[in-house]
Amino acid sequence: MAECVSRREAIRYLIPGGISAAVSVGSAQASETELPTASPDAVAMLYDATKCIGCMACVHACAEANNLKPDTRADGLHQTPTDLNEFTKNIIKLYNPVSGPSSFVKQQCMHCLDPFCVAACPFEALEKDPVTGVVGWDAGRCIGCRYCEVACPYHVPKFEWNVVNPAIVKCEFCRHRLAKGQEPACTFVCPTHAVIFGNRTTLLDEAKERISTNPGKYFENRVYGEREAGGTQVLYLSQVSFASIGLPSLSENERPSWYLRWQKRVFKFFALPLLLYAFFVHKMRENFAEHAEELRKEKEETDFYPQL
Repeated sequence: MAECVSRREAIRYLIPGGISAAVSVGSAQASETELPTASPDAVAMLYDATKCIGCMACVHACAEANNLKPDTRADGLHQTPTDLNEFTKNIIKLYNPVSGPSSFVKQQCMHCLDPFCVAACPFEALEKDPVTGVVGWDAGRCIGCRYCEVACPYHVPKFEWNVVNPAIVKCEFCRHRLAKGQEPACTFVCPTHAVIFGNRTTLLDEAKERISTNPGKYFENRVYGEREAGGTQVLYLSQVSFASIGLPSLSENERPSWYLRWQKRVFKFFALPLLLYAFFVHKMRENFAEHAEELRKEKEETDFYPQL
């Protein structure tokens, strides 16, 4: 079924107007005029598509490390997911044009510096760790609204449809492994080091060094994720256009904090009606309590208790 609006368009309407906006004011990671900054200890991945051989070792390692059920829907036997889904947090895809170079691409949560999913979540079930920058999901807060699915420009969060207590499934940087001093499973098993793990600042410098020492090798001689949507903690190098391998074109200002500047104005004008509403509710409750007390006294005096 075709979508009426793109996910990037939806965030313009989703965040400013609804309960999610009320909660997400405090979740913005940057002011409306400044780019968000990563913590000095923010973790990251650097994926170099020119090194990837499409072996999918990372896909299987991710599934094992995160106790995901195998996605065998293709043939009933082999674990061959075709996209990110409720069984798959990390996937390798192939861009194979009729003419020109082909390329593999690794897809998973980008762990944005200013995450769309975090801003859209009405009950803060998605939260960005202030130190590592990992965007994690809290089952105890999730109401299953799937606003995060709509908001994410990378189409990452997926909802479990076939279980009684559904979860939002997305890469969380193997945060249970990070807590033990281990790196994510996907970077640990990659045989060609197409994806590597480390500090975001260090990996960004590494990516720029590769570009400077290999002029013309990488598309536009730039790192995807350095500034897109304010920056991400998953960085990409590619020999073909980023759009060709499924990465959306996002300006550095296309981020929740940029849109939230409008909701601040909206809520400034909504504050008075909300206060008036609260006042009237309080008075109605007081009046009802007084009425109930009068009925009680009347019952004591007349032994007759009229209906409320």
